[in-house]
Amino acid sequence: MATLSCQPSDLATLLGSTATANSSAVADYLCSRFNTVAATLTSTSYALDNTYLLFSAYLVFAMQLGFAMLCAGSVRAKNTMNIMLTNVLDAAAGGLSYYLFGFAFAFGAPSNSFIGRHFFGLSHFPNPSTDYSFFLYQWAFAIAAACITSGSIAERTQFVAYLIYSTVLTGFVYPIVSHWFWSADGWASAARPSNLLFNSGAIDFAGSGVVHMVGGIAGLWGALIEGPRIGRFDRSGRSVALRGHSASLVVLGSFLLWFGWYGFNPGSFLTISKSYNDGRPYYGQWSAIGRTGVTTTLAGCTAALTTLFSKRLLVGHWNVIDVCNGLLGGFAAITAGCAVVDPWAAVICGFVAAWILIGFNKLAEKCSYDDPLEAAQLHGGCGAWGLIFTGLFARKEYVAEVYKAGRPFGLFMGGGGRLLAAQLVEIAAIVGWVSVTMGGLFYGLKKAKLLRISREDEMAGMDMTRHGGFAYVYNDEDDPSGKPAGFMLRRIEPADGSPSPVDDRYPSGMAAV
Repeated sequence: MATLSCQPSDLATLLGSTATANSSAVADYLCSRFNTVAATLTSTSYALDNTYLLFSAYLVFAMQLGFAMLCAGSVRAKNTMNIMLTNVLDAAAGGLSYYLFGFAFAFGAPSNSFIGRHFFGLSHFPNPSTDYSFFLYQWAFAIAAACITSGSIAERTQFVAYLIYSTVLTGFVYPIVSHWFWSADGWASAARPSNLLFNSGAIDFAGSGVVHMVGGIAGLWGALIEGPRIGRFDRSGRSVALRGHSASLVVLGSFLLWFGWYGFNPGSFLTISKSYNDGRPYYGQWSAIGRTGVTTTLAGCTAALTTLFSKRLLVGHWNVIDVCNGLLGGFAAITAGCAVVDPWAAVICGFVAAWILIGFNKLAEKCSYDDPLEAAQLHGGCGAWGLIFTGLFARKEYVAEVYKAGRPFGLFMGGGGRLLAAQLVEIAAIVGWVSVTMGGLFYGLKKAKLLRISREDEMAGMDMTRHGGFAYVYNDEDDPSGKPAGFMLRRIEPADGSPSPVDDRYPSGMAAV
C-alpha cells in the first residue's frame, strides 16, 4: 500500500488567508482525521496479509495428513502404525527443532550469506519485518521436507533413527538451504538486493529445490545406505513388487496433498494486498496468486494424464498408484516457477516431469534401489527438473512483478542463460550439501547400529514387534506363514465343482471367515 500522509501546512494555504488561525485549525483537524484513516487502512492491510498467510500455513500443514495417508497406503499393512507414527514425529520433533534453531538459521537477519544468526527461540518477535504467521508458514515447509525423506526409508528403519534424522533435517540441514535461496541475505537468493548470483539469483519460488530436492536427496542417501527391503529383489537382482496395502489411502493422500499445494505455491507470495500500479486497478498480487494456482493445477493434471497413458503403453494396464505419483511429480516440478511462467508452459512442465519420474523409476530398478514411495525419484528428480524448467520458461513481466524489473528471465523466453546458470548452481549446491550432511548422518547411524531393524522384525512387521500390535487386522499377500492375523478373505469352492454361490457383500466370490 502507498504511504499516506498529511501536513497542516499543505492545507492551510488552500483554506484561505483571511483567517489564518481558523485555517490552521481546520487543516489540523482534517489532517488528524486523514491520518487516522491512513493508519486504519495500513492496519487492515497487515491484518489481511497475515490472515492470508495463516490460511496458507494451515493448508500446507494439512499436507501432513496427505503424506500420512499416502505413506500408509504405500506400505504393507504390517507397517502401517510405524509409518503413521513417523509422520506424527516429523511434525512434532520438527516443530521444536525449527522453533529453537531452524528458523534462526534460515531467516535470522541481519546475517551472513551462509547462515542466519538471530531469532533463536523466536526472540524479538514480532518485529517490523516478520510476524508469527511467517514462522508458522515456514515450519510447515520444513516438516514437509522431513516427511518426504521418511517415505524413502519406510518399512525397515529403527524408530530412533527417524527421531534423529527428523531433528537434524528440520533444525539444521533444511534451514541452511532455505537461507541460501530464500533469505534476503542468502548468497544465491533472488530476493538479495545486490551482488546477485550471475546478476540473477536462483528462482525457486515455492521450493522445488529447497523443499523437494532436499527431502528427496536425503531420502536417496538413507535408502542407499540402508539397502532394499527384504524380498524387494530376488537373487538374480530382478525386481519383485512389494505392493502397498491400500490404493484407497494412496488416492486419499494424493487429493489431500493436491489441496494443500494451493497453500504451498500461491501462499508463497506471503501477502495478497499488494498492487502492481500498472494502470490496471483490477490487476495486482491477487491476480498473480490466481495465476499461480492455475499453473500448479495444469502441471499436476498434465503429469497425471501423461503417466496414465504412458504406463498403459509400457505395462499394459491402467494403474492408479502410478497416476497419483505422476500427479505429485508434476506438482513438485512446477513449484519452483509457478509464479513466473505462463499456464501453457506449466503443461510442458508436467508432461516432462511425468517422463522424468518414469525414467528414474526404471533406473532405480536397474540399480536395485528400493524406495517404497518413489520419494527420491519424484521429489528429487522432478524437483531438479522444475528448477531447470524455470530457467528456460520464466517470463520477463512475471519476474519483474515477483522480484524486480531488469532481472534475467527464461532462456527460451529471450532472457539469456544467466537465470538457467543460477538454477544449475542451486541444483549442484543442494545435492552437495545434503549429500555431505544427511549422507554422513545416515552412515553414522548405520555404523552405530541405529539405522536398520533386525531381519526378524522386518519379516514380522514393525507394528507387532515395535508398536504393540497391528493398526488393523489383515492378511498380507507376502506373509511367509500364510496364517491370517485375524481377518482374511478366502474363495469358497463347492466340493462338486459347480459354480460357488456368491454373497453380494463380498467381491469375486470372497467370503469373510
